[in-house]
Amino acid sequence: MSISTDQETAPIAAPRNGGAANVLRSFGSLFGGSESTRPMTPQSSDGYVEFGMQDPERNGRTLGTFAGVFSPVALSMFSALVFIRVGYVVGNAGLYVTLLQFLIAYAILLFTVASVCAISTNGAIEGGGVYFMISRTLGLEFGGSIGTLFFFANVVGCAMAIAGCTEGLIDNFGKGGQFVLHSDSYLPDSDWYRFLYSSIINTCMLLVCLVGAALFAKTSVLILGVVTICLFATYISFLSVGPTDDTISVPSTNTLLNGTKFLPYTGLSATTLKNNLGSNYTQDYTSNNKPVDFSTTFGVLFSGVTGIMAGANMSGELKNPSRSIPWGTLSAVCFTFVSYIILSFLMSCTTPAETMQNNYLFLMPINLWPPFTAIGIMTATFSTGLSNLIGSSRILEALSKDQVFGSLLNFVLRGTWKGNPICAVLVSWMLVECVLLIGSFNIIAQINSVLFMLSYLATNLACLGIELTGAPNFRPLFKYFTWHTCLIGLLGTVIMMFVINPIYASLCIILCLILVIALHLFSPATQAAQWGSISQALMFHQVRKYLLMLDPRKDHVKFWRPQILLLVSSPRSCCPLVDFVNDLKKSGLYIIGHVKLGDFKGVEDAVENQQWWQFLDHMRVKAFTEVTISRSIREGVQHLIRLSGIGAMKPNTIILGFYDNEAPKDFFQNGSSPYKTDDFNEGDIQNFPIRRDGQPKHFEVQEYVEILCDTLRMKKNLCLCRNFQRLDKNFITISKHVKYIDVWPINVFNPTTGDPFDMVSLFMMQLAVIMLAKWKHLRVRIFLCEASEERSMGTFETNAHHMDVSPKLKLEQSLKELRINADIVEIQEWCRDTEFTQHSRVLKQFTGQADEALLDDGDEIAEDKFNRSLLYMQRVNQIIRDRSDQTALSFIYLAAPPNPTLPDFNDRSASYVELLTELTAELPPTILVHGVSTVTSTTL
Repeated sequence: MSISTDQETAPIAAPRNGGAANVLRSFGSLFGGSESTRPMTPQSSDGYVEFGMQDPERNGRTLGTFAGVFSPVALSMFSALVFIRVGYVVGNAGLYVTLLQFLIAYAILLFTVASVCAISTNGAIEGGGVYFMISRTLGLEFGGSIGTLFFFANVVGCAMAIAGCTEGLIDNFGKGGQFVLHSDSYLPDSDWYRFLYSSIINTCMLLVCLVGAALFAKTSVLILGVVTICLFATYISFLSVGPTDDTISVPSTNTLLNGTKFLPYTGLSATTLKNNLGSNYTQDYTSNNKPVDFSTTFGVLFSGVTGIMAGANMSGELKNPSRSIPWGTLSAVCFTFVSYIILSFLMSCTTPAETMQNNYLFLMPINLWPPFTAIGIMTATFSTGLSNLIGSSRILEALSKDQVFGSLLNFVLRGTWKGNPICAVLVSWMLVECVLLIGSFNIIAQINSVLFMLSYLATNLACLGIELTGAPNFRPLFKYFTWHTCLIGLLGTVIMMFVINPIYASLCIILCLILVIALHLFSPATQAAQWGSISQALMFHQVRKYLLMLDPRKDHVKFWRPQILLLVSSPRSCCPLVDFVNDLKKSGLYIIGHVKLGDFKGVEDAVENQQWWQFLDHMRVKAFTEVTISRSIREGVQHLIRLSGIGAMKPNTIILGFYDNEAPKDFFQNGSSPYKTDDFNEGDIQNFPIRRDGQPKHFEVQEYVEILCDTLRMKKNLCLCRNFQRLDKNFITISKHVKYIDVWPINVFNPTTGDPFDMVSLFMMQLAVIMLAKWKHLRVRIFLCEASEERSMGTFETNAHHMDVSPKLKLEQSLKELRINADIVEIQEWCRDTEFTQHSRVLKQFTGQADEALLDDGDEIAEDKFNRSLLYMQRVNQIIRDRSDQTALSFIYLAAPPNPTLPDFNDRSASYVELLTELTAELPPTILVHGVSTVTSTTL
C-alpha cells in the first residue's frame, strides 16, 4: 500500500537535497575604554568592507568634531532664543522659574544625549543621523515613523528659525526699527510682507543647500565665532550700560501699551533683580495678545535648545561619527547651558519685567554697538534654519534609500547630484514654506518643541528597550549611560510634551501610531529583517521569562487547549488541511513537522527554513515549522513528537494524513485552488517536491501503524485526517445546504453503550465545539449508536446507578454539564440487526484489544473473518454516508491500532488500515480521533 494523497500528511519524507579585522581607535577618557571596535558595514552583496579602513575622503566624510558636530549643535541651540526670546521667558516666568525651566530642558537633553551617544558608539553610523540610529535599533515600523516625524520636526525648526530671523529683520529695518528711527525708508510690515521676507530667506537657504552641506559646515565655525562675539558683547553691555528711560522703544506691533513710547532700563540693580525673581505672566503681543503661562514660555524655551541632533544629522559627512557625535554634542550642550544661565541672570539684574515683556528685541538698543545684536540675530537664526533644512533633507534621503514608503520617494534618489539630494532639499524647502504660513514665532515654537520631544522620546525608548533586553551585542563605549538615564529622559519628554501643549502632543502621538501601523502593514519585510528590530529582542526576553513561569505541573483541564503537531510530507498536497488545523488549534501551539530521509551531509538548513517560512506566509497561518533528518520516517517522527516545542509548550495532539492509494493533488498548481502560487517554482525546479501518481511511497503501511502506536505510547492524542482535499472553507461559509458538524462517538471495532462517555468521545466533542466557534452557522450532531441488549446489559451492570436512565438522557445530561449545545441523533442498527452486531465482534483482532485466542485461527478462518469485517465496515460506512449529505466535517472514533509486539503485526496492521479505508470511503472531510487525556471539565 502507499500513503495518502490529498494531504500526504503522514510523516512522509522528501528526498535529500543535495572576516574582517577590527579597527581600534582611541576615544579618550569619555568612553569605557581607550579603544573602539568598529563593526563592518556591507558594501555589496558579495563582500564586506571594513568601515574604519575606508578612506574618508572617498566616502565624502570630511568633517571633524568641531566643525561637524560642535558648531552645528551650538548654533542650533542658540537659534532665535538667545537674542530674541530669553527676555520673553525671563520677563514672564521670572528668574527662578526660568532657571528651573532651563534645568528641566537640559536634563531632558542631557539624558537624551546619553542615549544618542550610546547608540552612536555601538556601531557604524551612516547618513540619516537620528533616523538611522532609531530605525536600526527600534526596527522598521518605529524607526520609519519616528524618522518621518523627525523630518517634520526639522522642517518646523527651520521655519521657526526663519520666523525669528524675519522678526529681527522687521524690528531692525521696519517702521520704528533700530536703524530707521530717523528715516522715512523702512521695510513695509504686514503678515503677507513677513511671509515674503521669510520666503526670501528660505530661498537663500535653499541656494546654500543646493551647493552642498560641506559649504555650510566649512562656514559654521566662522558663524559660531560671530555669534559668540556678539553674545559676549551683550554680556559686556549689561555690565557697562547705565540706566536709561528713552533708549528702548515700544515696537509698533505692540498694542498692549497704548500711548507708551519708551520702556525703562535700570542697569545693574538689586531692586530689579528682586522684582524679577518671581513670575509675572502677561500677554504675548506677537500672538494676538494671547495669555502667557508656564507651558507657553517652556515651549518657546525648549524650542530654542532642540538642536542636540544637528551633529548626528551630519553623520554621513563625519570622518568618525562614533567619536565626534558624543564629544561634540556634550561639549556644545555644556557651552550653551552656561551661556543661557549667564544671559538670564544678567537680564534679571538689569532689565525690568515690563521691558522684557513688551519688546523682545530690547538687547539691541542697550548694546554698546547695536549692530552686534543685529548681526547675532541674523547669523544665529539663519544658521539654525540652514542646519535644520540640511538635516531634514538628509533624513528624507535616508527614508527614500531605505524604501520605507516603497516607491513613493524614489524621485528623491533619482534627484541626487554628486551626493547632494537636490529633490530632498526642494521638498523640505516647500514644506518649510507651508509652515511659514502660520506666521507667529511662538506658535511655531510650540509645535517644534513637541515634535522634537517625540523624537527624543523615541531615542530614549530605543536605548531603554535594547538595554533591558540584555542583547550581548549592545556594548556602547560611552560609559555614562544606564537604563536609568533612558527612563528619566523618556518620562521627562512625555510629561513635558503634554505640559507644553496637550493637543499638539496627542496629535503627534496619534500620527506616530498611524505611521507605525501603516509601515507595519505596507512596508517591505526584507528591510526589517536586514536591520533587526528591538520588538523581536523584547519579545524574546519576555517569552523566555514566561516560558520559565509556565509550569506544566500546574496545568489544569479547565484551561486545556489543543497544541498540535501536524506531520506533512509535501506542503503542496496538504494546503486545505494546514489551513483547517490553523482554525482547530484554538490559539494553542501549532507546529508543522516534516521528516527528510537521509543524513546531514550537504544539508542547507538556512535555505530550507526560508522556504518553510515563506510557505507559512503564503498560507497565512500562525504556526512554527520543525524539519528533521533521519534514516527512517518512524525515527524522524519520534524525534518530532518528543522534541518539538519547549517547556510546557509541547504538542499534546498529533495529526497525520491518511494512508491510502489516492493520487496527491498539487494545490500550488491547480488553477481553481485558492492556494495557487508560483512562488515555490524556480524555473523547472519545484520546491517541496510532491509524490506523483504511480510513484512508490517512502515507507510501508506497517511503519505507518507503528507511528500511530508510538504516538499513543507517548501519551499524545491522535488524529488521522482523510478527504481534506475536498474541504472548501469558502463554500462551507456561504452554503445554505451544509449545516452540520458530525460526531460519531462509538468505537465501531467494538461498540458499547459506554462509548459516548469515554475519553475518546469527549475529546471528539471538544474538537467539534472548537470548530463550531469558527463555523458559527453550523450545528453539532452527535450520533448515539445503541449496541445490542446483551452488550448493553454488560455495561449497565457495571454502572448500576444508571440502569434506569436511557443512554440518550444520560448523554443529554452530560452535554448540559459540559455546556455543549448539540443535537442527538439515535442510530438503531446495532440493536436491531443481530448478525450485524455479531460481525463487529471479530474486529477486536485488528486492534490493540486483540484477544490471544483469536491468534490460533487457521488461515481460511482468519481470511473469512477479515472479509466479514470488510462487509461490516462497508455497512457502517453506508450508515454514516447516508447521514452526511449536509455535513461539513465528521469526527469518527478511532480504535487503537494493533500492538507491534504481536507475531503477525504486519498482517494485522495492513488489515487495520484497510478497514479504516472502508470506514471512511467517500465521506466528507473526516477526522479519526483517539484521545488519551481528559480535555473537558464540568467544574467552574
